[in-house]
Amino acid sequence: MRQWDIFMFPFSKERRHPAVIISNDETCQNPDIEEVNALLCTSAKVNRSAKSTEEALDEADGLDWKTMVRCDKIHLLPKARFDDQKSQVTEERRHLIARKMVEVLRLPIHRR
Repeated sequence: MRQWDIFMFPFSKERRHPAVIISNDETCQNPDIEEVNALLCTSAKVNRSAKSTEEALDEADGLDWKTMVRCDKIHLLPKARFDDQKSQVTEERRHLIARKMVEVLRLPIHRR
């Protein structure tokens, strides 16, 4: 498991959906740390555009169809419950997701 991997996860309310791992690689690969941070992904109707709190993924990211990543809520999830690795988020979309998280969570960024 690595940062930006997409795995399936059995969320309790949303049921089984893809999740994007956002914890760093050291956390992901440390067997003493049992949980990682991840973002929930949900299927999107083909014609629906992303909400203000979402970024879109699709076949380029190894998914079967257009999928929205919810960037407004970070889930702390047990590593042992992830299954069926799908793929990794493309480099371009990693930047979009990170930027969206900064925006919707109103995280301050240091500018030089």
